[in-house]
Amino acid sequence: MFSKKTVKDVDVRGKRVLVRVDVNVPLVDGAVVDDTRVRASLPTLRYLVDHGARVIVVSHLGRPDGAPDPRYSLRPVRRTLQRLLGRNVVFVDDIVGPEAHEAVSRMVDGEVLMLENVRFDPGEKRNDPEFARALASLADIYVNDAFGAAHRDHASTAGVARILPAYAGLLLAHEVETLTAMLTDPARPFVAILGGSKVSDKFGVIDRLMDCCDTLVIGGGMCFTMLVAKGVDVGDSIVEPEWVDSAKATMAKAEERGIEILLPVDFVVAEAMEPDAETRIVAREEIPDGMMGLDIGPTTVELFKNAISEARTIFWNGPMGVFEMPPFENGTRQVALAVARNNRAASIVGGGDSVAALKKFDLEERVTFVSTGGGASMQLLEGVPLPGLTALLDR
Repeated sequence: MFSKKTVKDVDVRGKRVLVRVDVNVPLVDGAVVDDTRVRASLPTLRYLVDHGARVIVVSHLGRPDGAPDPRYSLRPVRRTLQRLLGRNVVFVDDIVGPEAHEAVSRMVDGEVLMLENVRFDPGEKRNDPEFARALASLADIYVNDAFGAAHRDHASTAGVARILPAYAGLLLAHEVETLTAMLTDPARPFVAILGGSKVSDKFGVIDRLMDCCDTLVIGGGMCFTMLVAKGVDVGDSIVEPEWVDSAKATMAKAEERGIEILLPVDFVVAEAMEPDAETRIVAREEIPDGMMGLDIGPTTVELFKNAISEARTIFWNGPMGVFEMPPFENGTRQVALAVARNNRAASIVGGGDSVAALKKFDLEERVTFVSTGGGASMQLLEGVPLPGLTALLDR
C-alpha cells in the first residue's frame, strides 16, 4: 500500500493548490512534439478541477541557467495542456513575483493557472529556503505529481513540501505503487532486462533486483565490463575497467543465489559508431581489435527472446545497442517486440532510452506500464530515498 497521503485525502474545494508536475517535454520550433508527460499529468489536474480547487501548475523545462530563456518557456506547453485538459489555462510570465501573486488572487474555484519555468529562478535547483517560501506563499496546499523529478532535492519538489501540507498526486502514487509491487510481490518467473552504456550506473539496481528476480538479461554497452570480468577480450568495445571487480562480485552473488545472468553470445560490430558503418556479426570471443560491439547479435536475440517469453513479470531499462542508428537497432527492436508480445506478463518499462525505443517501434501501448521517470525510477528501485517523496505527509 502507498504510504503517503494523496490528493484524495484532503478537501481541496476553494483551496489554492500548487501542483508540481513534470511536463519537461521536447519542443521543436516552439511546438510540443511529444505530449506523453502532459497527458500523464491530466488525471490529477482533472481531479483537482472537478473538486473545486484553484490549481496552480508549476514545472521545469530543459536546463536554463537559472535565468529567463525564451527557448525554455512553458508557453507552448500551456497551449498543449489547455487543449488536452479541455479548459482554459491562464499563463503568467512569472514564478513568485507580483504578476504571479496578482494572477493567483484573481482565481476562482476550478480555474487552472500555469507559472513560467521554475528553473528560471536560481533558487529552484539550490532548494533555496527563501525561494521555497515564496512559492509556498502562493498556495494553501501542495501536491507533487512529478515522479520524473521526485529524485531532485529542489525547491518545487521538496522545499515547498516542508512548508505546506503536502500530498502525492495520482501519477506519483501509481508510479511508486507499481514499481514497489514489482520488487515485493512479482509473478514468477521475474525477468529483468538491463542495458545502456554504463554498468556503473546500474550496480545498485542490479543488487536490489537480485533480491527478487529470477533472471537478469544484460545487454548494451554495460555488458562488456561484465564480459571482461569473465575473461573475454571485447576489442575496442566500451569498458569501465575500474568496475570489473564489482562485476565479478555481482556475478558471484548471482551464482550463489541461483539467479541466472544472461550475457550476449554474439554482437554486431563496427569500427565506428556511424549510421553508415560497415558491420559484421561475430561471436563474443571473436571481436577484432579496432572494432566495437554496437548491438547484440542474432543468436543473442533468440536467447533473450526465449527468456522473455517465459516471464510473468518483466522489467526493462536500457537499450541493447545504439538503437538510434539503423545498423544497430535490431537487438533493441527484437527485445521490445518480445516484451510487447508476452501478453501473460506484467511488463514494466522505465528509463528514457527504453521509452524512446518503444515509441520508435510503435510499441508503447503494448506494455503494461511505462514509467515517466528514468532517474527517479532507478533511484526508487535502488532503495535510495526520493526527496520529493519523503517530504510528503505520511498516512
